Amino acid sequence: MPLARLSVAIAFCLSIAAALAQDADFARLARSAGTPQIPGLTIVYLSPLGDPALAPWRNIILHQTEGPAGSAAALARQQAANPGKRGVMLWVETDGTVYWATPETAITTHGDGANRNDNKYIDNSKTHRQVVRGNSIGIEFAGNYPDVAKPPTPEQFAASLALVRFLQERYGIPIERVYAHNWIDYKDARYCEGCALAERARAQAYVPTARGRD
Repeated sequence: MPLARLSVAIAFCLSIAAALAQDADFARLARSAGTPQIPGLTIVYLSPLGDPALAPWRNIILHQTEGPAGSAAALARQQAANPGKRGVMLWVETDGTVYWATPETAITTHGDGANRNDNKYIDNSKTHRQVVRGNSIGIEFAGNYPDVAKPPTPEQFAASLALVRFLQERYGIPIERVYAHNWIDYKDARYCEGCALAERARAQAYVPTARGRD
């Protein structure tokens, strides 16, 4: 093999090896206990993580709240004080900061029971009465008050992509189980809650290395 082609082949093999090592590092970090910080993502842990195998999560639901900008931290602390109140496990501020409010095994009261069965946005045959709070992590993106049609901020979009990958890897959730709230429940007619976030998350087509729950 000519030296030039050999050099290209070696460089290619090294790049593949580096990518595999990076994937392994990400998978290990995503499944660790404590307060792991993923590059490109700022997470404030109000409750440290434990063993992901003990959590029942099979789905991710992306929500948007009508709270004002700057409200995510306060809402997360309220959720931490009362995990069973109506709300979610994760809150995302307009600057992209993520607040992990509750223990990862706590079941918060979010969603309305997957009552949409009209196939308007997605095929609901696998969601109707099936994607519910007991098997779904909720993420709330704060800051669309007073205009509910205002999109998430660029920082929130960036955080959502990194956070969804993190949760997929931690719990072995395939990309087709990432949902906008409006895809599974009848919501506010003024806007499609979580749709732009879920569309972008699905578009990155991340495949977790861990096998998910059937």
